[in-house]
Amino acid sequence: MSRFFVGIDNGVSGSVAIINVDGKCLFFSPMPIFLSQDYTKTKKNLNRIDTNKLLTLLSQNVVDPDMSTVDILTGQVTVLLERPMVNPMRFTATTSALRALEATLITIERLGCRVIFIDSRQWQKELLPSGCKGEELKRASRDIGKRLFPTWGIQIDKIGDADGLLIARWGQLHNL
Repeated sequence: MSRFFVGIDNGVSGSVAIINVDGKCLFFSPMPIFLSQDYTKTKKNLNRIDTNKLLTLLSQNVVDPDMSTVDILTGQVTVLLERPMVNPMRFTATTSALRALEATLITIERLGCRVIFIDSRQWQKELLPSGCKGEELKRASRDIGKRLFPTWGIQIDKIGDADGLLIARWGQLHNL
């Protein structure tokens, strides 16, 4: 069983959360990103995952109760990574999601953490009210995240939802 659970709401607008086996949130932040020139002929910019910042964020924020950094290669950390949206009818969004997934996976592999892929419906079914759709999902995520982790309420409001946090919580509840 893991002692730490990292929940990653995949994508450039996602979030990263770390909770311990007792359910205490140690860290919650938007996914680190940077703006880059697009590689197509059209002049435009796109957001990309900042893998160096993500690597630092993960390696420096997994701490044990006495506040010493845990060697994340010991198998005590489980990363729960939300599967990206893939929809041929939404080519640009799908391309962005898959690019973000690849960057995130490479970063996690560098750390040697165990990765479990999770579909959004898996954790939402258990942690959010049934029947929520669209913007209701974000509102429910925000409200439930603030109820479960009240000290992180300002950060949850800033990010707009608590998806990364709730993904980590789902892993902790299932003792993955």
